[in-house]
Amino acid sequence: MSQPPPQVSRRGFLKKVANGSAVAAAATAAPAVTLAAEKPKRYAMVIDTRRCIGCHACSVACKTEFEVPLGETRSWVEYVEKGEFPNVRRSFLPRLCNQCEKPQCVSVCPTGATYKREEDGIVVVDSNLCIGCKYCLQACPYGMRFINPKTGTAEKCDFCLHRVENGLVPACVNTCQGRARIFGDLNDSQSEVSRLLATNATTVLRPEIGTPPMVFYIDADHTDERDAARQGIYVRVETNRRQLKRV
Repeated sequence: MSQPPPQVSRRGFLKKVANGSAVAAAATAAPAVTLAAEKPKRYAMVIDTRRCIGCHACSVACKTEFEVPLGETRSWVEYVEKGEFPNVRRSFLPRLCNQCEKPQCVSVCPTGATYKREEDGIVVVDSNLCIGCKYCLQACPYGMRFINPKTGTAEKCDFCLHRVENGLVPACVNTCQGRARIFGDLNDSQSEVSRLLATNATTVLRPEIGTPPMVFYIDADHTDERDAARQGIYVRVETNRRQLKRV
């Protein structure tokens, strides 16, 4: 004789339905969580020139952090003087590697020493592979590289990768007195760099090159001496580095 089917109360039925819905929802949400976690970072820097006072603390911090040889620079600040008395103005333009989206230095490197990291977009130089051929120096449209006279290999700013990998900001950001430099992940919509780019008009260096740079400027004066001369405007750029002319 067969047993009658077990009786399920209304409360028990609703509980089973709720549990099943929770499992289904978790299974549906899991792929989205996985995809979000796998999204690579894209580090960038925003420089608010309204806050820069031209103190060179960033340059000094960079030189100290990397023991940059005398006469060479990984990061520097240009002084831009513009206009004629009494309508004159002086502004400051901090410079560093732009960590380009399409870096020209990578494509010309014959050994693969210069490459762009997939996990965060930072362009780095592997000194063990670099042969000091200077192809990358010629290819960089921003003049950001140099050959270290002690090692014979190419060097440039790498956003202080050794610090970033340990949860710290680059040395120049850490030491900036006016907090003009802001560093963060562009792929994080809640990061400070993302919020600044969403709420401020920004520019980049030499956009016509098509690299495009990942260093953005707020209220920067990019006027070049050569362009100003054609327009009849007085502009003097003091590079504060061995290369007296802006690249």
